[in-house]
Amino acid sequence: MNISKNEQRVLHALAQGGLIKVIKDDKNHVLEADCITRDGWFLTACTLDVFKKLRKRRLIRSQGGGPYRITREGLLAVRAELCQR
Repeated sequence: MNISKNEQRVLHALAQGGLIKVIKDDKNHVLEADCITRDGWFLTACTLDVFKKLRKRRLIRSQGGGPYRITREGLLAVRAELCQR
């Protein structure tokens, strides 16, 4: 599966314990998606287009109206990276 650099960055942050919070309008359409790392930082690589692509490929999922987290398919699709701390 071909995954762009920004999608890889978002999946990697989610695999380490991050989450994606979404803001919706009255008609339940997603207006904004914010990726938050486990340390509480916002990831700027997570745009609305990246969010929609990840959700369409079923690499992320929301359960019970909560924030979006990585799925098992997402864990298998993400490539290993060194931690740049």
